[in-house]
Amino acid sequence: MYGGVKAAGRSARTRLRDRVAASDPGLLRLTAGLRTVGAIALTLGVLAVFGVDVKHLVAGAMAAMVATFAIREKEPGPQAVTLALGLPVALASVSLSTLLSSRVVVGDAFFVVLIFCAVFVRRFGDRGTALGLIGFQVYFVSLFVGGKVSGLPGLWAAVAVAFASSAVVRFGVVPATPVRILSLLRQAFRARLAQLIATQLDLLDAGPDDIDRTLERLRDGTARLHETALMIQSRLDEGTPDASTARLVQRRIADAEIAAERLGLLLLTARSAERADTLTLHLPGAPAPAVGHSPAPGEATELLRRDLTALRTLVLRPPAEARGTALSHLRNRLLGYRDEENLPEATAAVQDVFRGVGETARAVMGLRIALDGPQDESDDSPATARSREELDAEDAAIDAGEEAAEEEEQTGLRRPTTRAAVQVAVGSSLAIVGGEFLSSQRWYWAVLTCWIVFINTASTGEILVKGYRRLLGTVLGVVAGIVLAGLVGNHTWTAFGLVLVLIFAMFYTAPLSYTLMSFFVTAMLGLLYTLLHTYSMSVLLLRVEETALGAACGIVAAALVLPIRTDRRTNELLGTVLERLTDVTEGAVDQLSGGPEADLLDTARELDQALGDLRAATQPLTHPITPLRARRDTAQYVVALLETCAYHARSLAATAELLPTHPSIAADPRLRGAVRRTVRNIEAIAAHVADENAGTRVETGPSIASLLEPDAAGVPRYGRITGRVLRHLERLDEAVVGLARPLGVSVGAPRR
Repeated sequence: MYGGVKAAGRSARTRLRDRVAASDPGLLRLTAGLRTVGAIALTLGVLAVFGVDVKHLVAGAMAAMVATFAIREKEPGPQAVTLALGLPVALASVSLSTLLSSRVVVGDAFFVVLIFCAVFVRRFGDRGTALGLIGFQVYFVSLFVGGKVSGLPGLWAAVAVAFASSAVVRFGVVPATPVRILSLLRQAFRARLAQLIATQLDLLDAGPDDIDRTLERLRDGTARLHETALMIQSRLDEGTPDASTARLVQRRIADAEIAAERLGLLLLTARSAERADTLTLHLPGAPAPAVGHSPAPGEATELLRRDLTALRTLVLRPPAEARGTALSHLRNRLLGYRDEENLPEATAAVQDVFRGVGETARAVMGLRIALDGPQDESDDSPATARSREELDAEDAAIDAGEEAAEEEEQTGLRRPTTRAAVQVAVGSSLAIVGGEFLSSQRWYWAVLTCWIVFINTASTGEILVKGYRRLLGTVLGVVAGIVLAGLVGNHTWTAFGLVLVLIFAMFYTAPLSYTLMSFFVTAMLGLLYTLLHTYSMSVLLLRVEETALGAACGIVAAALVLPIRTDRRTNELLGTVLERLTDVTEGAVDQLSGGPEADLLDTARELDQALGDLRAATQPLTHPITPLRARRDTAQYVVALLETCAYHARSLAATAELLPTHPSIAADPRLRGAVRRTVRNIEAIAAHVADENAGTRVETGPSIASLLEPDAAGVPRYGRITGRVLRHLERLDEAVVGLARPLGVSVGAPRR
């Protein structure tokens, strides 16, 4: 009985851990929140021991926050160097801010120069970005607390304690090495993969009234899995011992993601009266295909339900518990579906689902071997042994690959950091002038908002959306600040305790919602004003006015000074996506046609990154409040079509990667000719995006499958693997043609 209770407790802890891992991949948000709160708490504790006043407590707390969140490097060594360099920068900044505070014109002019330099040094990477951020933010801290020359030694001490506390918490209390973060990200990938399979299981049983809602969950689960895969790929270089291991993990993550996405599409097809379009998995709000019937009557349905549950169990089982004949039996049964003779009696669509289950089980086994090392092989069935041999052969073929060629760097005002520095300097100058008219004491809030809306934005539209979100969060935060200030009263340490809670919430929600983060920041400021005995309704309302002014100044500067229009930005990124799509498609098909091996994994990763950049850049066009509804729908449709293209291109690349090590997969030279039209169409669309007067057109014609003529009478046209490749090529070709209409490219039959 005791053993059963203990096992149940362990199971509950495992489920909770998986939920947390899935909601916060790598625990990155939790780590950021704990580090910041820990650094502030330690700073306050040390300063309180020496009996410093509230003003210096606030300065120390804000400096500790800056010293913690400014550091961007992933390795502990570079982090320590940046933190050490940041201290003299912070001391110089707080000194200049205090000395110049009484000289209005000189102080304002220097502040603008500081802002320009802080943005300009982003060109030097994470360290330059961090030092610029520290310089600006600590200058602002002195303005906020009203630092005086006579109080400089106290401010220096508070800043020094803050940086020391940040170092202690970062490297001693809440350490996070790249290896540990990568391990947590892999755990998150497993948890999200299991959640996606659970949603696929729900799709199997969903009725006509529930299928649209279940399909939306399937879309979200697929997108979340892809997000985690990209996060893992971004940390492989630092988190793995060598390049070969990094490529192996990258390969297995990609295999598992593609297999899971394909399984969802096959299930959707089995539930539908017709073959499901891949676009359905990527277009938000797209209706589910008409439900024709239950996926399979009787025994086949029960088998499918049982096997999807077993697949989820394989994914979730921790390495320490992944032994024993029961789990081996599940794995052997699922991998058996890769052999035609083991498929149950069912319709062709349902048999495809069982094949998809087998391929996903193989991907899960490959992922487990890559992440956890060699597995027990004593209970392997012949099908499992063959799958393991295939994986071993693939592992042996993986090498470090070639170094990517460096892209040509822009210079002068065309360089993004230089352009942003000029824009934010102009916007800040406007904010200083306007802010002084609103308040000679609180004008710096307008400057801070102007500065912030330029962080991680690249076009006028992105700055507009960010400014709107900050203003909305500020208005809501003012209401919360009024309530909290009234509750706290003059209780100093109660206020500091609530400040810590709000700061944790701010950092934990920052990657999820900029509006929420702004809400928590403003609510926290209400408490800080209470601590400084400067709180009043008029101060909080002034905060809203200064925020609105700063956002407006940022938008005006972005629109009038070296502007990057949203259309221009999205067109540039769209051209990059189409270029990467051509590279992946041509490279994969060339290898599948018998050409030399190529580094398709890195090429596919570049496609995913380019598509992610485009998705972020279209946010101003797809925002719910945009008045241009037709334009919003077009942008969503184009991005969804590109995601569909990327899925099929990744699938082609994954199949091509198997070619050198799988005797069952043979190259087919005819594929090279079959894909030419698709590549020409992608290039035609790219040319039109670059120049609307290019006069290009997209060609239609017979299906790609019909282009593969048999070599001789009586010879089968193509085998099952080639058939799968053709299905991906067909869907890719259809999606590319579908891109032509919303992008304004003419479509017609090929010219004779």
